[in-house]
Amino acid sequence: MLSEADFMTVVRLAPLVSIDLIVTDGNRRVLVGQRRNRPAQDTWFVPGGRIAKDESLDAAFRRIVHNELGVASAERSSARFYGVFEHRYDDNFAGTPGFGTHYIVLAYAMSLSGSVPIGRFDQHSGYEWLLADELLARDDVHENTKAYFR
Repeated sequence: MLSEADFMTVVRLAPLVSIDLIVTDGNRRVLVGQRRNRPAQDTWFVPGGRIAKDESLDAAFRRIVHNELGVASAERSSARFYGVFEHRYDDNFAGTPGFGTHYIVLAYAMSLSGSVPIGRFDQHSGYEWLLADELLARDDVHENTKAYFR
């Protein structure tokens, strides 16, 4: 685990690699959470998280699903690879001026029942299930999330 100072250096100098989860419920609705953390704080965004150094993609997927959704078991092999995306933000996790955050994102689509209890409220202040058209029409859904549905 990196110290905050070391992580700040990484964010300032290099792109981060992450996994985003495009979660649908069987009624074509997409799960979004209102972010508590920077970057993209207070916007609605699909769940996701960074991949740690030396962490396999399978282990990262399981950890991110658990940390972001509170779902105990999910395998990357049961999700559909959605594509590689690039996300750039003007700010960073600490709000330090002078540099933003750059992510290379591996997006995976997966389905969960809309009745499955979902949530990790340390990560998101709330969750909503939205149809893609609803998501695209809202001003409070982040552009990087909208890009998955254009």
